[in-house]
Amino acid sequence: TCTKMATIPLGFNIDSPRWDQSTFMGRLKHFLNITDPRTVLVPEEELDRAKALVEGCRAGVVPPGSSREQLLYAKKLYDSAFHPDSGEKMNFIGRMSFQVPGGMAITGCMLQFYRTVPAVVFWQWVNQSFNAFVNYTNRNAASPISLRQIGVAYVTATGAALATAVGLNLYTKRAPPLLARWVPFAAVAAANCVNIPMMRQQEIINGITVTDENNSELGRSRRAAVKGIAQVVLSRITMAAPGMIILPVIMERLEKFTFMQRIRVLHGPLQVLLCGGFLLFMVPAACALFPQRCSLALADLELELRDSIVAKHGDKVPYVYFNKGL
Repeated sequence: TCTKMATIPLGFNIDSPRWDQSTFMGRLKHFLNITDPRTVLVPEEELDRAKALVEGCRAGVVPPGSSREQLLYAKKLYDSAFHPDSGEKMNFIGRMSFQVPGGMAITGCMLQFYRTVPAVVFWQWVNQSFNAFVNYTNRNAASPISLRQIGVAYVTATGAALATAVGLNLYTKRAPPLLARWVPFAAVAAANCVNIPMMRQQEIINGITVTDENNSELGRSRRAAVKGIAQVVLSRITMAAPGMIILPVIMERLEKFTFMQRIRVLHGPLQVLLCGGFLLFMVPAACALFPQRCSLALADLELELRDSIVAKHGDKVPYVYFNKGL
């Protein structure tokens, strides 16, 4: 009971982004769409229907009466729940659409329980476990990673976070109170610098596929992998920064008021809600910082790969392109 794509406007391509990905605002709209936390609540059956509709549309067949809006909504659900390389359904904890609810709960608790070493250790461990889920779920499917490598990445990132957090926590005992509130952010930033490169080490060791402007494969580049991973690290730190730097300043001021001292039990839930407000905007904004389809000048590639491209294509390929991951 399928019909040719007669109801779809001429030239409609379900895989082409709705907004211009060469501009920050275009990328922001794109990521606001696919990181929408409401999609986490969509039932599994509806996600499977969305996948079937997207795959049908790619093949040129859709159910009769399907509108452009229905197809775009199906693509939104598909992008939020299925891996872009493998097409497999991602575990919901690792989806970018779960970054707001998951991140706000963990970040709120890290900012609230920063005074004692056991609390710092526990919440940094929870945060790194969550990050490991997210990084594994959003890995480049073309560069498989072994369970041993995942374990090493998890242990080293957790170690980096704990060493930074506990070390700074002890160091700031005599410092102004606000400095102690910024310790969780320093730990998160340090862990991101370790966790993401370790989780994606295969890409750094073996290189990632680079293509020309028309998506024709040109070879594998380690320098492209390093550039892509560095941008992801910067994006993740930017994602956490406003909430973890500005919110402690807000709470420091608020806690001086008498009414806030009376409702100490509500400080934790308040921080969680405020973190959610920051993350609602910062998750898509941080993902949009750099184009998903990253480019690298031919001159910046490894000599061997550069020579091979020049030998085949002459000076027709000034830039190579690759997917930087999230």
